[in-house]
Amino acid sequence: ELSKITMPIVFNEPLSFLQRITEYMEHIYLINKACSHADPLERMQAVAAFAVSAVASQWERTGKPFNPLLGETYELTREDLGFRFISEQVSHHPPISAFYSEGLNKDFIFHGSIYPKLKFWGKSIEAEPRGTITLELLKHNEAYTWTNPTCCVHNVIIGKLWLEQYGTVEIVNHSTGDKCVLNFKPCGLFGKELHRVEGYIQDKNRKKLCVIYGKWTECLWCTDPTTFETYKKNEKRGGEQKKAKPNEDVIKSENDEADDMPEVQDTVQFIPGSKLLWRINCRPPNSSQMYNFTSFAVSLNELEKGMEAILAPTDCRLRPDIRNMENGNMDVASKEKERLEEKQRAARKERARDEEEWHTRWFHQGTNPYTGTSDWLYSGGYFDRNFSDCPDIY
Repeated sequence: ELSKITMPIVFNEPLSFLQRITEYMEHIYLINKACSHADPLERMQAVAAFAVSAVASQWERTGKPFNPLLGETYELTREDLGFRFISEQVSHHPPISAFYSEGLNKDFIFHGSIYPKLKFWGKSIEAEPRGTITLELLKHNEAYTWTNPTCCVHNVIIGKLWLEQYGTVEIVNHSTGDKCVLNFKPCGLFGKELHRVEGYIQDKNRKKLCVIYGKWTECLWCTDPTTFETYKKNEKRGGEQKKAKPNEDVIKSENDEADDMPEVQDTVQFIPGSKLLWRINCRPPNSSQMYNFTSFAVSLNELEKGMEAILAPTDCRLRPDIRNMENGNMDVASKEKERLEEKQRAARKERARDEEEWHTRWFHQGTNPYTGTSDWLYSGGYFDRNFSDCPDIY
C-alpha cells in the first residue's frame, strides 16, 4: 500500500492532492457554456468537454502531489471566474478527498469525492479514481454524473516518466436520460492511440446524436455520426485523408472565449465539418522549470496579504512542508513533511487508545441523490468562517 510509505520529497510537486483536485475548475468556462445553452445536446457536449478538460492538467505532470493530512482543507474563491471551491481530506485509510464548488451566480453546483486506488505493477503505478463526480446545472434542473478515467505513470523505476489515461467514462444526464460514453484509449504497442479520446452522445433510446473525438492533451471535436463513419471507412480503405485545418472564423464564431482557445498546433486529424468543443490552454513559457504547472496551478499556493487571518488553520497554503518546498527550502521541507506525518500517526494512535472516532468538519457521508451510491456530501457553513473547532494538524 503505497500511501503508507514515506516517499522522498524529490518525487513531489509543491501542491497537495486537494489543490490538484481544484484544477478541475481551470476550464470552468465550459460549465458556463453548458448553463447558457438551451439545447440539451449542446449542454451535454459542453459537460463532456469539461469532464475531459478536468484531467488535461495532468499532462506531463509527473511530480507526486503531497498526500493530504486527515482534516486538511483547501479553499479557492475566484470572483473573476465566478466560483468558489472547498475540499477536505475526510479519510486517511483509505485516502478519500471530498470537494464542493458552486457558482457565485447560483447557476451550478459541482461536487464529489475521489478515492484513488493505487496498484504497483513493477514498472508503473496505476491510480483508479473511484468516487462519483456530480455537476448540477440549476437553471436547467439537470444533474450529470461520471467517474474519471484510470491514470497510469510509467517508468517509475528507470527511464523517463510518462503518463497516460485510459478507460471508459460514462456521463449520464439524469434528467433527460442522455448519455455520453467516452473511451480514453490505452497507448497500445506502437503508441498510435496515445492520449486519444473517442466516444459518442446517445439519447435515452440509444440513438447516437453525435460523435466526439480528439486528445485529452490537446483538443476535443464533435461531428455527426454519419460523417464520422464515412471518414473511418475511408481511412480503413487507405483513402488519402485531407490534412484539413479547421476554419479560424468558424472557431471564433463558435467560441466566444478567444483567450480560452489559444493557438495550439494540433496533432488530431480534423474531420471537415467538425465543431470545436475545447482546446487546452497554453502553459507559461517556463512551465517545464515549474513542475509543468499550468498558469492556473501556479496560482494555487499564493498567500496574499491578509489571507492568513481568514483562512481555516487546516488550509494547504499554511502547510509548512509545502510552503518550504515552494520557497526552495528543500531540507526544511523534508523535515517538516516527516514531522507532520509522525504527528498524524501519533494522533491516530491516541484516538485508537481512547476509542475516539475522527469527525469530519465540512463533509458527511451520505447517498448521492442521483446514483443512489455512497458519497461524501457538503455539510455547508464553511464560508461562515467559524473555524474555532478545526483540528490542529500542522
